Amino acid sequence: MSLPYPPVSVIMPVLNEERHLAEAVRSVLAQEYAGELEVVVAVGPSRDRTLQVAEEVVASDPRVTLVQNPTGRTPDSLNAALAAARHEIIVRMDGHGELSPGYIARAVRVMQETGAANVGGVMAAEGQTDFERAVALAMRSRLGLGSARFHVGGPPGPAETVFLGVFQRDWLRRVGGYDSTYSRAQDWEMNWRIRQMGGTVWFDPELEVTYRPRPDFGALARQYFTTGQWRRRVMRQHPSSVSARYLAPPVALVAVVAGGVGGLVWRPALLAPLGYAVAVTVGGLAMGARQGPSVALRVPAVLTTMHMAWGAGFLRGTSRD
Repeated sequence: MSLPYPPVSVIMPVLNEERHLAEAVRSVLAQEYAGELEVVVAVGPSRDRTLQVAEEVVASDPRVTLVQNPTGRTPDSLNAALAAARHEIIVRMDGHGELSPGYIARAVRVMQETGAANVGGVMAAEGQTDFERAVALAMRSRLGLGSARFHVGGPPGPAETVFLGVFQRDWLRRVGGYDSTYSRAQDWEMNWRIRQMGGTVWFDPELEVTYRPRPDFGALARQYFTTGQWRRRVMRQHPSSVSARYLAPPVALVAVVAGGVGGLVWRPALLAPLGYAVAVTVGGLAMGARQGPSVALRVPAVLTTMHMAWGAGFLRGTSRD
């Protein structure tokens, strides 16, 4: 890349994003970037007014383009948006996030300095209701999702994966784009392929994308159940990617269930579920203390939902497992 501000394409897969889509696109268009910028929104068949909102956004700014994704699946949306994108720097964005000020300019600069295939940063979970704030606290804690830098922060440098990311398009061509068989975890899986081919995935803690958590327990449980399913799929397809961090939820689920059942005949077995309950309760309340009782009291249940749903999804697997 010879230009200091090369043209950039922002791709956004969206489905049922009526609530946040306009805000997400505004955060992109508000970026102070000296180069050319376009936004490609790939819309799936939504149950709400997502398509109408997308059409209104397109009508309001010529930099925004709309493409259809009949399947509604995220990897298909991403690949459809890639096919329509015109530029060699690709910014991955979601319909329920917001880019921090200067995000694109900094990511491009870091990419030029490091030669990385993908540059990204922190998934800055931020809730708008008490429940969402509890989820955000859990997502940004080691007790919630482990020590991944894109959740909890850390020093800049090479990483396994980052949240969303800014890509050199040539690397997307080399690895064949997003694997359309992955309903979830397609970002992690593609970053794995990039690293296996010698590319660098670079984490920069100064890059933040605001993430809006799921609004209730049901939606949260469904999200983490499917996340667990597809994390197992990644580990099965790429065995060397096995990590204790991703095995912890199914191990916790098995220990809690086995301990609860075993405790009916052997009381010491109850130490496993009781120990887990104490850990998430004490840890959750401590996490949420500064947010007030309404948030703090929700955190232990949020943590339990995330862990147990992920573990159940992992043990269940996908139809291909």
